[in-house]
Amino acid sequence: IDPMLKKRDDFEDILEERRNSSDLKYALRCYTPVLYKGVTPCTSSMLKSMVLQSDQLHYVINQVSKETGKATDDIKEEASAILEEMAQCLQLSTVRFFAFTLSKAFKTLFRSICVNEDGIQRLQQAIQEHPVVLLPSHRSYMDFLLMSYILYTYDVALPVIAAGMDFMGMKFVGEMLRMSGAFFIRRSFGGDKLYWALFSEYVKTMLKNGFAPVEFFLEGTRSRTSKSLTPKLGLLNIVMDPFLKGEVFDVNVVPVSISYERVLEETLYARELLGIPKPKESTSGLFKARKILSEDYGSIHVYFGQPVSVRSLAQGKVNRCQFNLVPRHIPRRPSEDIASFVNDSAYRLVRAQEENMVLKPWVLVASLLLQYHHQNQAAGQKRGIALGELTAQAVWLRDLSRQYGAFLHWPDHIPPSEVVSSSLTLHRGLVRICEDKVQLAVEQGPHSSVAPEEELLSQAVILLSCASYRNQALHVFVRPALLALAIHTASSNQKQEVFNSFSFLRNMFSNEFILCPGATVQDFEEACYLLVKTGALQFTQQEVLVTERGHRTLAFLSTMLDPFLQGYQVVCRFLCEEATETLTEKQFIPAVRKFIKKLLLAGRLRYMEVLSSDLQKNSLAALLRLGAVRKMKG
Repeated sequence: IDPMLKKRDDFEDILEERRNSSDLKYALRCYTPVLYKGVTPCTSSMLKSMVLQSDQLHYVINQVSKETGKATDDIKEEASAILEEMAQCLQLSTVRFFAFTLSKAFKTLFRSICVNEDGIQRLQQAIQEHPVVLLPSHRSYMDFLLMSYILYTYDVALPVIAAGMDFMGMKFVGEMLRMSGAFFIRRSFGGDKLYWALFSEYVKTMLKNGFAPVEFFLEGTRSRTSKSLTPKLGLLNIVMDPFLKGEVFDVNVVPVSISYERVLEETLYARELLGIPKPKESTSGLFKARKILSEDYGSIHVYFGQPVSVRSLAQGKVNRCQFNLVPRHIPRRPSEDIASFVNDSAYRLVRAQEENMVLKPWVLVASLLLQYHHQNQAAGQKRGIALGELTAQAVWLRDLSRQYGAFLHWPDHIPPSEVVSSSLTLHRGLVRICEDKVQLAVEQGPHSSVAPEEELLSQAVILLSCASYRNQALHVFVRPALLALAIHTASSNQKQEVFNSFSFLRNMFSNEFILCPGATVQDFEEACYLLVKTGALQFTQQEVLVTERGHRTLAFLSTMLDPFLQGYQVVCRFLCEEATETLTEKQFIPAVRKFIKKLLLAGRLRYMEVLSSDLQKNSLAALLRLGAVRKMKG
């Protein structure tokens, strides 16, 4: 589809009403959501006993009993205890308490919370007709509170939410979350058959009976870098299972895109990526976070995407007859075709999330300031960029990103210079404006009393925070940017050469960006289409030619990926020069970090971004996947 023609819904600000009417009334209002096929809601104790009495669980309990020699009754006890630890117990009173307190907090923190109401209506409809799974993007701790808050506001059934165990440690808060619909899962339960059986049975029971929509994060954990993470498949496998086994007619999956103009955890993430230790999650930490309440975090956009029918995804891809050959309650590893179907679906869903992420003008401004900063550094200069010049470039980039199909929220009724100025004001912690010249707030005085390494880290915090905003736009530019880089690195301008180069780079970076497995040719064609349509490239039969006006676009695009390229190169260099036989996975990040710091302090690397542990992990994963590095046990 031509990205220009993407039709997207309009937004409604839900805080507007909260600013004009009583929060208490809102928290106590009549809340009567419509459920799946009008089922009566079920109590959490009924749910638990349904799980404990299921065939699958009986089968696994007997299996575990044979393997361990424990009595089945003891294992049942254990199962019951695990379920207690895991299960949610949704209490409307807790939800009402949250509705009240969150209203107060949100009005202080945010200018607006914008929701596409058409998407809410589609969701209402889907919940009545099918079991529904909600898949929000995950950039902040706020995400699931925000989701439940919005659904409560619109009288939609509240979801049960898969949350990591780390929340349970926050005593009071953990229990509060449980009562607002969270159920808790261990981050990893490797070979624990009993745990896996309980968990999957619990989720499936809720889903099949339509007691509530199930919500979880496809990315598995919060993205510290503001770009989408490679999807985790465990939970997606579980929720697709009832459809694949013919126990329900269909399951509807709804991708939800949550875009923050300013993420609450901004500097926390940057520090985490740089290995500056973070405070443990605790309730007292939350109250300390109250000073956050005096800041302005701009607006949030929440876009509920089109419900995706698992049935139509599977059409022609999966043969469900295979499930007729073995009793359904016997757990089995998914077959090859099922595994690849779930993997492809996961990528499609993350891309659907990306497509509907709203980009703010600051995302474009931050991208430009980062590039300007690095060019300056390379030239050994410290000047800022004139506000007028920055505005002109931002307008150029605004038009380009719209041509590439970005979902950009740029207020067209305000002069561009004001749009740019106000986004600089909102992010004033990251920039410095001096005599109408703008630059990133990294420069320190020549005679600052700080140790060079500390200064390096404090500059890196600013740069990584800015990079996380640029990363929000990567999904729009990544395919054309890979092509720009390929043209730059190919040995000639023969189309085949350029394609080979593109293919290599895309394969290299497929742990870094959301690039669907097996879609190299489609991605190449999409990139060519965008660059030709915007007049940057021309194709003859065999050759790729860059046009006069194309140089600027291609330079911008390839520079966007430069930090990633340098990051992967420096990891390779580390492995060649420093790595010994005894390097363990645990030591890898600290050792690479030390190596990079040394090079940065010596002025031998251009991008401080390569200090990001996320980039380092991804490049190691890529090298393992490509067989350049081997992992050996102990």
